[in-house]
Amino acid sequence: MPGAATARPSRPRVAPRRRARTAGSGIRWERVGRVALLGVLCVIVLLYIPPVTHWFQQSGTAARGHAQVRQLKQERVRLRARLHELTGPGSLEREARRLGMVKPGERPYVVALPTR
Repeated sequence: MPGAATARPSRPRVAPRRRARTAGSGIRWERVGRVALLGVLCVIVLLYIPPVTHWFQQSGTAARGHAQVRQLKQERVRLRARLHELTGPGSLEREARRLGMVKPGERPYVVALPTR
């Protein structure tokens, strides 16, 4: 048959499966998968809590350490200035006079401030 359309074999049509809506009909796997993923996410979050708190504690400790280093550097500058004062010319005499000492033969004077 020239020009005749070739007929395709027809496939049987299959009706889509429907889930039974009765109670206890089976396991709903999509729900089980979601619950499992949620559980895994919760476990991961719980595992991250201790390292994060430890990091915050360490940053606080580091801040206190930096403050202590700054304070010690300021004290070092002050002590170096004091060392320079005490090793200069006439420093021994200055310190002795500051303590109230006088040279032999000098007359000490005491200035009394009026009390209230």
